[in-house]
Amino acid sequence: MGKATGFLESARENSPVRETEERIRDWSEFHIQPEEQALQIQASRCMDCGVPFCHTGSLLKGQAVGCPIHNLIPEWNDLVYRGQWQEALGRLHKTNNFPEFTGRVCPAPCEGSCNLGLIDEPVAIKDIELAIVDRGFQEGWIRAQPPSQRTGKTVAVVGSGPAGLACADQLNKAGHSVTVFERFDRIGGLLMYGIPNMKLAKAVVDRRIALLEAEGITFVTKCEIGADYPVESLESDYDAAIFCCGAEQPRDLPIPGREASGIYFAMEYLRANTKTLLDSGSAQQAEISAAGKDVVIIGGGDTGTDCAATALRHGCRSVVQLEIMPQPPQERASSNPWPQWPHIMRSDYGQDEAAARFGSDPRQYLVMSKRFAADDGNRVSGIHAVQIEWAADAAGKRFPREVPGTERFFPAQLVLLAMGFTGPRESLSQTLDLTMSEKSFCTNRSSFFAAGDMRRGQSLVVWAIDEGRRAAEACHRYLQTSHS
Repeated sequence: MGKATGFLESARENSPVRETEERIRDWSEFHIQPEEQALQIQASRCMDCGVPFCHTGSLLKGQAVGCPIHNLIPEWNDLVYRGQWQEALGRLHKTNNFPEFTGRVCPAPCEGSCNLGLIDEPVAIKDIELAIVDRGFQEGWIRAQPPSQRTGKTVAVVGSGPAGLACADQLNKAGHSVTVFERFDRIGGLLMYGIPNMKLAKAVVDRRIALLEAEGITFVTKCEIGADYPVESLESDYDAAIFCCGAEQPRDLPIPGREASGIYFAMEYLRANTKTLLDSGSAQQAEISAAGKDVVIIGGGDTGTDCAATALRHGCRSVVQLEIMPQPPQERASSNPWPQWPHIMRSDYGQDEAAARFGSDPRQYLVMSKRFAADDGNRVSGIHAVQIEWAADAAGKRFPREVPGTERFFPAQLVLLAMGFTGPRESLSQTLDLTMSEKSFCTNRSSFFAAGDMRRGQSLVVWAIDEGRRAAEACHRYLQTSHS
């Protein structure tokens, strides 16, 4: 490393963000780009590790370790410290198709596996990654680079989320002619309609889409495979097809009163809000609005955080997040050792904003919803819930046990279900009749492949990018061997 003693001399400093009371009044990104000197100091903290676990990208006892796409983190940290930003961008793009996305929305498993994290705060890897790619666009270093030759092979990519875009990018770079199909009206999938503007500005997504288009990728919107475009035609019109449709089937909460109006899946809410913003430039006419309402979000994670932040910008009266799991510990548990991702108590941007607005963290732990209440018009008016504790039966299986005398009522005129996803849309699975493999990207149809959340289950954007890249590699081998 450029400065072997950097980690001894400088403390970690996170990149600045906009003041909470300011940013909840608009839909602009909350990130602020740090000064170059501050970033070089942070990059200098990267140690000369014998084994840099930050980019291992593996699983240890089922838990993520390091960066899934094997980013060459020590290399571009060193280059940033030395002021060689363009070279750092080159190293970053070797493994990551879209660092402007991961630099904004990834929870940074790389930092959880940083060697420095054993004795001190880990290196601010995510902040440095974002600074590299943002500077690359600002300086004009990132330009369209279409392939010099075409193979004559055609590939359809179904789904334009991070897996689909990464897959399309890799196949296009290999010289194949790629068409990406998207059932919604804009390209980007989760990046466009699943992640709010203040976390990932849609201009950032559009900028990358325009670049991919300039490199020769064709995008088709408002086209659902199996409905608007027959699966059989897909098989006959293209040499191969890769399905990257995501895990879009939300987990429901079938308790009494579920039929009341005002109860929505989280993605319905987020998608409707983003579409309104993009179509009109304002959220005032949002199809689902939290303005003046008590909002209850059932479920945590990134999606729950995004719902809380969106509700605050709508002008909600209150916001509460109910989580059935216990509050994470402040420090790593013995069962969660380094270099695994540390499951510890954190406060994300949505919780910080809610605390600034209402005076306390919106999350309530070990709470189980029992039934929804509704008014005379069958509009949701609240949730009856109870505190629980986790117990184990004779076989060791854990189950939630109600704590007597802890019943509570949470008023709510808007309820958002953010409990994760169970897999691809049922209608899609039935239409495609695909059998996917857990060990490869192949399916029961020789020319069809699958990747992303629809194959491995709900996960992070960075895992989706990894899936797309590896599926593209499998498809490329197939086209070389079976269609030579």
